[in-house]
Amino acid sequence: MELLIVDDEAVIREGIKRTLQNRFPGFRVHLAEGPEQAAALLHDYPIQAVLTDILMPGMTGLELMSVCSPRHPHVKWVVISAYSEFAYAQEAVRLGAKDYLLKPIGKDALIGLVERLVAEVAKEQEQTEEALLLKQNRRFLREAVFQRWVSGLDIGALDIRPFVEAYPAFQLVMVKMDSDKAVHLEHFIIENVMGELIEKYGSGFVTIYNSNSLLGLVMFKEGHAMQQLRDELTRHLARYLRIPFQILHSPVLDDFHRVPKEVQKLREASATHSYTPLEVGSDKAVEVALQYIKARYREELSLEKVASVVYLNPVYFCQLFKQKTGHGFKEYVIQLRMDQAKRMLQDPKLKLAEISERVGYQDMRHFTQLFRKKFGLTPSQYRETLGEG
Repeated sequence: MELLIVDDEAVIREGIKRTLQNRFPGFRVHLAEGPEQAAALLHDYPIQAVLTDILMPGMTGLELMSVCSPRHPHVKWVVISAYSEFAYAQEAVRLGAKDYLLKPIGKDALIGLVERLVAEVAKEQEQTEEALLLKQNRRFLREAVFQRWVSGLDIGALDIRPFVEAYPAFQLVMVKMDSDKAVHLEHFIIENVMGELIEKYGSGFVTIYNSNSLLGLVMFKEGHAMQQLRDELTRHLARYLRIPFQILHSPVLDDFHRVPKEVQKLREASATHSYTPLEVGSDKAVEVALQYIKARYREELSLEKVASVVYLNPVYFCQLFKQKTGHGFKEYVIQLRMDQAKRMLQDPKLKLAEISERVGYQDMRHFTQLFRKKFGLTPSQYRETLGEG
C-alpha cells in the first residue's frame, strides 16, 4: 500500500512515517510539507490513502481534498486536526474523508485507522476482481448454453430468453477446418479473428462447435452485411491458418428456435463446399505471432514462448519479427501494452493498479516508468490531461 502524509511540521510527518513503517514495513510512505507538493505526488505515484493536516500555509487540507478528490476518486482521505479545529474535521468527514486523527496522534489510534484502510482497500480490490470474474464466467456460461442448444442437446431449465432479446435478427457463421490432428492454435486464431470482426461489423459472439469447427453469431449494424465480414475473415484466415478451411453462413434469422436446424444445414452444406487454399511463408508466421500477442498481451509474454507458438527458433523468429514489423519483439509488446493503457485511462472508474495488471504489469512502479518513458507523462498525469480536454 502507498500512503501520503501531508503536514507542514516535519516532526509530525517523520513521526507518522516512522510509526507506519515500523508496523507496516512493506508500505511505501510519501511525505509532503504542503498541498502543492502533495498534488504533485498524487500525480506521480499510485497513492491509495492520504493523511493530511487541516491548517497549512497556502491551502487547507479540506481545499486540497476538494481539489484532488475528483482527479483521484479512488484515494481515501484522513484528516489530522487539533482539538480547536475539530469542526473542520467534522466537515472533512462530511465531504468524504474516511476518518480524522486528533493531535497529538496516538500510535495505537494511527495503526488502528490504517489497518481499517488496508482492509477496505483489500475488500474493494476483491470486489473488483469478483466482478471481472463474474463477467467472464457469464460469457463462458452463455457460450456453453449456446453450444448445447445448437447441438440439439438438452439445456434443462436454463433460459434462452437472453439470446432472443439480445439478437432479434442475426446470422450464423461457421468456420470448419480440414484436419485430423489437434488444432488448438487454429481454434485460438479463428476465435480471435472472428470475434474482432463481429465486434467491428455488429455484435455477437463466437463459440467452439466441435473439434474442428467454430460457430459465430452476429447481428449486423446498419450499413454492414455478411459479405463484408466473410471476405475479410477469409483474407485473414488464409494468412494465419496452417490448414485448409471453409466458411459457411446462414440467411438472416429472426427465430432462435431455428438455430439447431440451421446449424445442421451448414454442416450438410460443408460436404460439398470447397476449402480455401493457404498462403505460405514467413509473413504468415509473423502474422500469427502478432495475433497471439494482441490477444495475450495481459499475460507473461516471452520471445521464446511466442516463437514456440509458430514453431520457429527464437533467434530466427526475433530476426524475422524485426524484419517484418520494423520493431523488436520487446519494443512491440511494450508499445501495445502502453497503447492499451492509454485507452483504459479514459475510464475514470479504473484504478491505476488495475490498469497496470490488465496490461501485464504486476509492478505498478515498473508500469509507471515504462509509460513515462514512452509518452513523457506518468499515467496519472496523462489522465489529468484528459480531464482538461
